[in-house]
This record gives sequence, structure tokens and C-alpha cells, in this order.
Amino acid sequence: MSAENIVKNSFLNIEPIDLEYVGIKKDALQGEVAVITGGARNIGLGFARAIAWAGGKVVIADILDEYGVEAERVINAENGPDTALFVKTDMTKEEDVKNLAEKAFAKFGKVDILINNAMNMRLNGPVLGSSIEDLDQSYAISARGVMLAAKEFVPGMIERKHGVVTYSTTQFHYCPPMVGGSIYTAGKAAATSLIMSLANEVKDTGVHVFCMVPAGVGRIDLSKMPPLPKGMEMPKLAMPGFDGMIPPEAGGAAMVYCILHAEELHGSGIIINDAFEAMDFPYPNPSTLTIPKMEAKRLSDMELTMVFCNMGPGFKKEKTAKSST
Repeated sequence: MSAENIVKNSFLNIEPIDLEYVGIKKDALQGEVAVITGGARNIGLGFARAIAWAGGKVVIADILDEYGVEAERVINAENGPDTALFVKTDMTKEEDVKNLAEKAFAKFGKVDILINNAMNMRLNGPVLGSSIEDLDQSYAISARGVMLAAKEFVPGMIERKHGVVTYSTTQFHYCPPMVGGSIYTAGKAAATSLIMSLANEVKDTGVHVFCMVPAGVGRIDLSKMPPLPKGMEMPKLAMPGFDGMIPPEAGGAAMVYCILHAEELHGSGIIINDAFEAMDFPYPNPSTLTIPKMEAKRLSDMELTMVFCNMGPGFKKEKTAKSST
């Protein structure tokens, strides 16, 4: 079945995927095994399909049964049988994450790449307008889920002196008119801190850890989304050359590129625009378009450690005139 027919015959909102147009070879990740949490749809599915296209095996961890089964079917149809495995997983439950690891190791024998991507976009409200249960759930999916996954998969990477761990992060805090609300970004910030700490813990082990901000990636019918809290607006996240949001397939290409350059990215974060520029992404009519400058600034380890202390102007000392008596 052709790629077009595979896509056409699926209820998943996807397009055919091909990474050759950005210079990534079909066997770039040959022999690698990746676990993608929240990998059954949208950006997570884009990551999974791109890794499979590049020759890797993929384990899709998601709480959505129907989407997960279909994602597995589509990836196997695109790349051959036994390329993908779906494991229904609630990332907040330790027993589910252990089951995910058991099934991944039983199927593929190892895990080389861990992409922490699971999150619930509905946990997106303001501090004063949300329940404490929403905050608990945001932390449970993001921070708790990241730690549970790391404990299952990173030790084996260290033992083999080979591995990549990444996290789909976002802005540090809610700032109008950004999409990520206060509760959503709180969970993301906690998980980002865990990932950056992990980068130092595994330094010089052959395991490379970084964060990527997939800003603007998605194929979402906004008319079907729940209304945003009062005072929040949906920003225009269109990427040059794209009609609307960045396609998950393009986001997947950027993730594969970052994985291939994980050693260079270790201990840092990168926004997807930087990845596109580095990989010379072929924007349509590049001579007539300006790519927005949203590049990340690489911080030193000490700057990163103290980043929460650098949130404001600090105290301003008033100069007083000396008495002339």
C-alpha cells in the first residue's frame, strides 16, 4: 500500500512522511529503539513516525487505546511489520510504566531513546481558577511520569554507554498571549528541571540528555478544543511556509535531527526553530520569507542552575547625595 493510501485509510490526522528532503538518510537510526510517551497522536505520533522512517523501532506509550492501536498499525504499514509496538500506559502509575518497560524489552531487547512527551493539554487553566487536583495531575503526568520512565530506561543506557533522553518542554511560565496556561506550564517546568538535573547526573556516561520546545507544532481542529480560560487568546503560531501550525511530520524531522546531534545538545534546550535552521529546512520561497528569530541561548551550567533567581530586575540602589556640612 502506498504512503498516500496508508494515510488516507487512517482516522489519524496525518500526512505522508519523508525526511529525505531535509537530508536525513533512511537508515539514520537503524538499530535504535525509541520509547515515545504520548506517542499516539499529534506531535508524539510525528516523533514516532519520523524515527520509524529513519530506521528505528518505536514503542508508543499512550493512555488512548484506539489511537495507540491505529498508530501502531500505520507505522507498521509504512515501515514493515514489527517496527512499532503500542503499550497502553498511564504515565502517572508506576505499575503501568514498569509494564511498558517489560513489554519494550521483551519485544526489542533494549531501549536507546526515551522521548518524554506525555501531557494533558486540558490542564491549562489559571492558578486562581483551577482545582488543586488539576495541579496534582499536571505534576503527576509531567514530573512523576518523567522520573518513572527515566528509572526504567536510563540505567540500561548507562550500562551500554549509549542513549538519548529528551523532553518536550514549553515556556517557563504563563505569559499572555502564549498558549500554555499556568497549571500546564507548572508541570512542564518541574519536568524540565528533572531532565536538566539528569543531564548532569549522567554526564560522560555516553547518555545524552536535552530538552526541545516544539512550539507551534500540531494539527489541531481548534473548533473542537474546549474554550480557553477568560483572558487567554490563541496566538498565531504559524511557521513560515506553513498554513497554520507546524505539521507534526515536520516536528518529527526536527526531533530526528536533534537525536542525531544529541551529544552537541547535551545539558541544554533547543527551540524547534533552531533545529529547522540548523537542518536547512526547505521553506517554500525562502528568499521571500523571514524566519522569526526565537533562537535559544545556551546557558552555562551555573546560569542554568540559578535560572529561577533571574526572573526580575532585582533591587535598585538609590544614590544619595553626601552632606556638604
